[in-house]
Amino acid sequence: MQIYTEDDFSGEVPDHPWAAQFVVMSYASGGFSSIPHGFFRDWLDQEAAHGHCYIGRCSGFGVGSIAKYDAGHQNLAVGRFVAGGLRLRFLLNGQHDMRTISTCMFSVHGMGLRNVPPPQFADTVIKNDVWIGDEVMVLGGSIIENGCVIGARSVLPPNFRSEPYGIYAGSPARLVRHRFPEKVRAALVELAWWDMPLAWIRDNNAEFLQDMTEDEDAALASIARLMESRKAYEAVHGPQT
Repeated sequence: MQIYTEDDFSGEVPDHPWAAQFVVMSYASGGFSSIPHGFFRDWLDQEAAHGHCYIGRCSGFGVGSIAKYDAGHQNLAVGRFVAGGLRLRFLLNGQHDMRTISTCMFSVHGMGLRNVPPPQFADTVIKNDVWIGDEVMVLGGSIIENGCVIGARSVLPPNFRSEPYGIYAGSPARLVRHRFPEKVRAALVELAWWDMPLAWIRDNNAEFLQDMTEDEDAALASIARLMESRKAYEAVHGPQT
């Protein structure tokens, strides 16, 4: 199993208060991410030996969560500012083929038996500023867009696709509503505030405390101020991605 993260990763924090429950990863520009112990599993419920995982700054999943890998065919990519609850399940493994006479994996029973290669889903991608409630199950090939909320105990079916800033719930998960009006959602996607360092967020922290649902014009004005602040920052420090 190979884990990747931000370029300014500065090491694990073994003395962090959460270290008994998580691998805590720190960054030179501030913030940390956390991966629960025992997160990467294979079909024998052992530590996965194959696959890749990318996790961005300020992201983490709750205690008891697992990502089930299978032979290195699938990967998990997690953006920045992703908050996951307890006992999440990311089932990234291959599937039993239902197009043949039997779904049985004959090859595991010896005697020279063969079966067709298991169908494989694409990577599972969780973008930025996503909140996933407790005990959600995410099946392979899913893409969760920026700003989404996934309700507790929801099941995301294979190859699930969301819309930015959507709220999803149920089994299978369905769109309940959007967090903000369309113009606000579009402006937030364009702003892509998660690209910016924590120091910039700190300097603009007041804007992040506003109720963006009370008044659409006020929300758009707040985002416009943040966009101007981003442009000013990038004029000095270069493009942020």
